[in-house]
Amino acid sequence: MIQIQKLSRFNRDKSQKFVNLIILPTILLFAAFLRLYRIEDYMTFLGDEGRDVLVVYNILHGKLTLLGPTSSVGGFFLGPIYYYFMAPFLWLFNYNPVGPAVMVALIGVATVWLIYVVGKEFFNAKAGIAAAVLYAISPLVIAYSRSSWNPNPLPFFSLLTLFILYKGVVKNNLKLFFTSGILLGIAMQLHYLATFLAAVMFLYVLLVDLIVPKINLNIVFVPLVKKYALMLLGFIVGWSPFLTFELRHGFLDFKNMFNFIFQSGNTGANANFLSAIYDVFFRLFGRLLISFPPPEQFFNYNQITLNLWILVVLSIAVLSTFFLLNNFYQSFKLKNENFKKYLLIVLWFFVGIILFGFYKKSIYDYYFSFMFPVPFIMLGLLISFIYENKKIKYFGKVIAIPLFALLFFINIQGLPFRYEPNRQLNQMKTIADFVMTRTDAKPFNFALISGGNSDYAYRYFFTVWNHPPVTIQDPAHDPGRKTVTDQLFVVCESPLPCEPLGHSLWEIAGFGRAEIEGHWNVSVVEVYKLVHYKGK
Repeated sequence: MIQIQKLSRFNRDKSQKFVNLIILPTILLFAAFLRLYRIEDYMTFLGDEGRDVLVVYNILHGKLTLLGPTSSVGGFFLGPIYYYFMAPFLWLFNYNPVGPAVMVALIGVATVWLIYVVGKEFFNAKAGIAAAVLYAISPLVIAYSRSSWNPNPLPFFSLLTLFILYKGVVKNNLKLFFTSGILLGIAMQLHYLATFLAAVMFLYVLLVDLIVPKINLNIVFVPLVKKYALMLLGFIVGWSPFLTFELRHGFLDFKNMFNFIFQSGNTGANANFLSAIYDVFFRLFGRLLISFPPPEQFFNYNQITLNLWILVVLSIAVLSTFFLLNNFYQSFKLKNENFKKYLLIVLWFFVGIILFGFYKKSIYDYYFSFMFPVPFIMLGLLISFIYENKKIKYFGKVIAIPLFALLFFINIQGLPFRYEPNRQLNQMKTIADFVMTRTDAKPFNFALISGGNSDYAYRYFFTVWNHPPVTIQDPAHDPGRKTVTDQLFVVCESPLPCEPLGHSLWEIAGFGRAEIEGHWNVSVVEVYKLVHYKGK
């Protein structure tokens, strides 16, 4: 009997070494390939990305900031932490904007590793491997891991925050509660929907302390207050750069953020609580796990294919949820240590979804970033259970392996670099370089006519090349019109016929009456050179 136990332990140790030395490194290398392959050709580089690298360029030249990017909707600012994450990578890549995109890709690879660690710690190595592989190849996850954008590192920081909190609960280590608070403060600077994460953390600590009956209320209350106090203190530390700005301005951005989340606007409002919850529930599994297309791509598929796809999504989503809840219930009845694991996943999943029901605006895929790891962990648990279930023996493997293979095949079909690259970075650089050659090294004004893009991407290159355009000021700030140069270059990105003369855009109108001196087609845009009207 002892020999059998030793042999069993030896086989487990040998299996774990094989995972650590072969399987996990292979998964991480594959994840890195999917995120880094031709990243410069496929990365997004438009106005928002240009704005960010321009701010970071200024940080690297001594102009520090307490404000981060503006939110894509809502008009409020985030904290600056993402800019300071970007700074070393922009510097290491000699101010090439691909540097911060590589940073995001590497954080994406680290997320794959962390999902394996959490899956193994919470359940078993097979659950961790299944979850990590599926996360590594998810087309939507990969798409958000190949460009520099402040919400993109949030899956890593969300998972790390909750994992550190779980460790603090299990070990009753107050330092880990403080650390989880710091990480929450960092997550809050990446995207304000990390407030949902804060709700999960609050409820988790509370419910864990309430599961074991206590005789003296102080035995529950005093340690609970200490934990919350340390989490709050850590959060203040993690959020301190932005908090410093807010304290000086009456929490203006915090008020704007609260109003944006909980007050319905004129467009994009989610009036139906239950429909919003169903939508988020379906998309968490469909968009992340099974590459279900967004509504604007439905025309590429017939209705039978879509209905079958929906059935697969709902089947996997319901089974994964049911299995999680069943394990949670069993651990709750037994009051064992597994309860703390399942409680965390249950709260992360259900609290996140339910809070979206109160969200009164359109819900975009990247809003789920703080929840990205959850469905993968849930499905990894389901697949490992089916695979190892002794009651159904080999039949479980017959189900688990094809299910995993099917999901792998579906996701591989949607990899972004199977399609032609956008080469946005190269296009912006080429256009900016062309404008530079036409300025004759003289001062110039610059304007962009576009359907929604901003001119920061172009201005970034002008700035790096030490020849930034002069920004035209309004007459109140520049009565002598010293900011108006002798030449204005206009880039037209709009697909409509471009008519820069007399355009209402301030950068053009502020230049004054003008005439066209040059017109060129460059890459995918038109470039005009305007000079002051000379008359006949």
